[in-house]
Amino acid sequence: MTRNELTQLIRNQDNSGVAFMRDSISADRLAAEMAALLNRNGGHILLGVEDDRRVSGLTRGRMQVEEWVIEAAQSHLQPDAIPSWETIQWDDGKLVGVVSLPEDAPDKPYKARREFGWVTTMRVGTATRDATREEEARLYQQSGQLQYELKPVPRAPGTAVDNLDWRRLHEYFTRVLAGDAPSDEDEDTDAWNALLSNLDLATASVRRTTATIGGVLLFGKNPKRWLPQSGIRAICYPGEQPDYATRADEDLRGPMAPLRARDGLLVEPGLVDQAWDFVRRNTTPTAWIEGLRRIDRWEYPEEVVREAVANALIHRDYSIVGTDVMLAIYSNRLEVVSPGRLPNTVTTEGMKLGARHARNQLLVNVMRDYEYVDARGMGVRNKLIPGMKAHNGTEPDLIEEEYRFTVRLWKEANARAS
Repeated sequence: MTRNELTQLIRNQDNSGVAFMRDSISADRLAAEMAALLNRNGGHILLGVEDDRRVSGLTRGRMQVEEWVIEAAQSHLQPDAIPSWETIQWDDGKLVGVVSLPEDAPDKPYKARREFGWVTTMRVGTATRDATREEEARLYQQSGQLQYELKPVPRAPGTAVDNLDWRRLHEYFTRVLAGDAPSDEDEDTDAWNALLSNLDLATASVRRTTATIGGVLLFGKNPKRWLPQSGIRAICYPGEQPDYATRADEDLRGPMAPLRARDGLLVEPGLVDQAWDFVRRNTTPTAWIEGLRRIDRWEYPEEVVREAVANALIHRDYSIVGTDVMLAIYSNRLEVVSPGRLPNTVTTEGMKLGARHARNQLLVNVMRDYEYVDARGMGVRNKLIPGMKAHNGTEPDLIEEEYRFTVRLWKEANARAS
């Protein structure tokens, strides 16, 4: 790090990835800051810089501070980490110690020693605090140590068969997978429970077999009842910005999987079908006649919209309660917003190149069986980008923020400038 780069870090008024500390603090407190930054996206601890951003300098020798930093990272942090350490010369011979933590730390959650126990810490804005139970669960999920979709549905009464739609399950096993299934939900409950448990749609306990979160999201009779975050909030605005005045505002709810007849005819739509129907009803197609056929060209290609919505439902973070996937139509664009950060080390640039990592593998597997998503897991590369380029010459915007991921489709090639 150069002196100029250090100056920018100190002067930045809104940087949640930088902590200012004295080198006289305890090793436990230093480890708490390390854990908080590792659990975020990495960052820097500047030793010898006060909270008011005044440089006071290190009070101990360079080698002594370095040994203290390494000891804190190894003995007061769990799992231990290897931070980068360097010193930068400031004015009047003062030294600033720079502890740098990596952006892609793989072993979240990181915990800091506190007296006789270990505590998970989080960086929120410019402050460090203890993580909530839900935040800690999301960190376990990010590292792949917890599969949230395989947890039993909380507070749901009865057995898995009671909370899952037998019609959809039977159609999935027989028509989609071309296999066998028990003939009746009441006639052979044990066979259904065994089948559902083997596919992670249910989980067995001592008392009963309970539907998993993934099972209810895919095939639930009433997913919203037990998982309020399971639907899609669909809004159509008349202009280019959110407004109280809307052309349409609907809560789309139900299981992801559709219900079809034996001949494939749609009987009851799943969430992806509902989303496309909302887009179709709230956008205006252009039409022309070719021979004796009427050709409709939608404002946004159906295949691209379906892929974007399916990806949002499949890959969202369902441990974030109280917020649905958002589908918003504006006069110049369409946006699909998925709660939660991208899973693990996936980046927007990596997605364009075909990088794959599933947060909810069960949802991916089943929705792939229904052909809602690309079988190779490269829908962004193979559908979204080429689909929009072929449609109107635009490329989708992929926007990652702190707690959400947005796919933005442009209505026209010049829409960005309007």
